[in-house]
Amino acid sequence: MPTPDPIFTPLAGRNLTLKNRILRSNISGRFDNYDGSGNQARINWELKFARGGVGAIVSSFVPVTLRGRIMPNYATIHSDERIPFWRELANKVHQQDCRFLIQLSHAGRQRDVPGIEFPKGLSSTGNPEPLHGFECERMTPADIHETIGAFAAGARRAREAGVDGVELHAANGYLFTQFLSPEINDRDDDYGGSLENRARFLLDVIRAIRSEVGSDYHLQIKLSATEFHNALLPFEGEGNRIEHTMQVAKWAEQAGADAIHVSSGSYFPHPKNPPGDFPTDEALKTFDTMISSGRRELLNYIALTTPLGAKLFQSAWERARGDTIEGINLPDARAIKQVVSIPVICTGGFQTASIIRNAIQSGDCDAVSIARPLIANNDLVQQFAAGADRAPRPCSYCNRCLINVIENPLGCYDESRFENRDQMLAEIMSVFHPPPFP
Repeated sequence: MPTPDPIFTPLAGRNLTLKNRILRSNISGRFDNYDGSGNQARINWELKFARGGVGAIVSSFVPVTLRGRIMPNYATIHSDERIPFWRELANKVHQQDCRFLIQLSHAGRQRDVPGIEFPKGLSSTGNPEPLHGFECERMTPADIHETIGAFAAGARRAREAGVDGVELHAANGYLFTQFLSPEINDRDDDYGGSLENRARFLLDVIRAIRSEVGSDYHLQIKLSATEFHNALLPFEGEGNRIEHTMQVAKWAEQAGADAIHVSSGSYFPHPKNPPGDFPTDEALKTFDTMISSGRRELLNYIALTTPLGAKLFQSAWERARGDTIEGINLPDARAIKQVVSIPVICTGGFQTASIIRNAIQSGDCDAVSIARPLIANNDLVQQFAAGADRAPRPCSYCNRCLINVIENPLGCYDESRFENRDQMLAEIMSVFHPPPFP
């Protein structure tokens, strides 16, 4: 008998079974309406990956409150009015034999485009974010308790919509990271100081969700296992290391988490998340939006427009990133897997079947999540099933997709992967077909 392919062996958790070991990681464009209501373009977007064969899709960040938005034009789950849209999206994805998870999120101070409703975000601290200069207000105990309730209500709405589970975005510099990180959290109350206190907000949310939806609904947590907070900020401390996150993962499992999703970095973008290049030329095209969001962005823009400044930044980025891109977080995933009994999912540039297969077989992780390489090749999983080790035109890790998402439709912007520019634009714009009306 042939040996079963680990990639296509179902993954059975306590409350969720996936048909294979590849998830589409959280990523999406500004496809929805400004008020947070969803539309047909997002349904078209998610169906690209469901049809491409992934076992599950983790939605883009879905704010549990309007003040928690990272950017406008992302569908929210902050009110019961949003349930019908998520039900429709989940039904469409299910028709492709794919599971769908909503990533419950709150930006905290890390808001690329604040929107018109709230000029400042809420955070564990009152200090602005150091890389971009995003401003914020320190959360009061009442703010914290209200936000805990908002996450629980978001999970309840997801379950009512027929969504297969939820993920808490506790990574990459967003609100949970702002509580977990010793370099960001400067509180002196029950939510600051020791690691146990810094993890309290996350654990309180997990327990509140369990109280709201019960123990039989899938709940996974995305964590920045190693923060590398000083990767581009040498005047800052390093933040949480893997040994700290191993403890947080154990506490999360005890509180009711069904899986841990391993990432890295305490802000975004970060040299290790998403690992790859920083396309300075492309970034300068969208800085007009960012300059009005963070008080350091004008200085960043001026620095990047000078040859010396751009060269110094690129050098710092590449040095902090290191040589590894694909599987960059596997060592941390393996460490966490050794201290929890629930599945561990790892993200980080995966697009080679043999690397994914080896990661699962060697016990580094139970599954992987993929974003950019699936944008480049929506049918990557089907290519693996057909015997390919890598797509003929793999993702180049240029990160042009993520730079453009601030102002333009999300898609692959690496023109070298296409026959011509018109073909690239047609693929980018395909998310708007079919349209919402004839």
